[in-house]
Amino acid sequence: MKTSIEFPDRPYLETIDDIVAVGGRLDTATLLQAYRRGIFPWPQKGYPMLWFFPQRRGILDFNDLHIPKSLAKFVRQVGGQYTFTVNKSFDQVIENCRVQKRPNQDGTWILPEIRRAYQLFHVDGYAHSVECWRDDKLVGGIYGVLVNGVFSGESMFHLEQNTSKLSLLCLIEWLKSQNIVWMDIQMVTPVVEALGGKYISGKEFFHRLPFAGQY
Repeated sequence: MKTSIEFPDRPYLETIDDIVAVGGRLDTATLLQAYRRGIFPWPQKGYPMLWFFPQRRGILDFNDLHIPKSLAKFVRQVGGQYTFTVNKSFDQVIENCRVQKRPNQDGTWILPEIRRAYQLFHVDGYAHSVECWRDDKLVGGIYGVLVNGVFSGESMFHLEQNTSKLSLLCLIEWLKSQNIVWMDIQMVTPVVEALGGKYISGKEFFHRLPFAGQY
């Protein structure tokens, strides 16, 4: 498929302040070529679309998954009150991620063009969501991208305590059922760090990708 912008084959060698490309369209062909190289879009106000490949990359190896005692206690006490689905309500999940209030953040990076692009990416079979429900109410969720056996988490939200964490745990179980043993988390937040997330170098991350040897 023809892309609207050319990405470097070895992005870890060609990044400036973690940026590897500028411009292009947010269409499926372009997103596919970006993600297969470990590159993702991150819009910045006042600039054309910026494409990033961080020199320090957050990952979560599922063998290193750690459930904090407080979360394990929460699951035992109230976990049965929630049900989980996969790809049932992608549009609701990305909208809730867009409006989620986050510490030390003014506004959201999920701008209208990002939302539209990932909704189409979902329709095309590459973006996925996990939903957490209490009865018929959506109270938590996470979405991300699965390309060539590598899942990249994009954003998650919670409307009740711990429901984003529970959604992440459900996502991990879903990925493990497809023989996936790790995921890209881009940046290590305190929530994911508590679960075992860590940073590796961009070069090491790139060589985990299935198509790295072709470039």
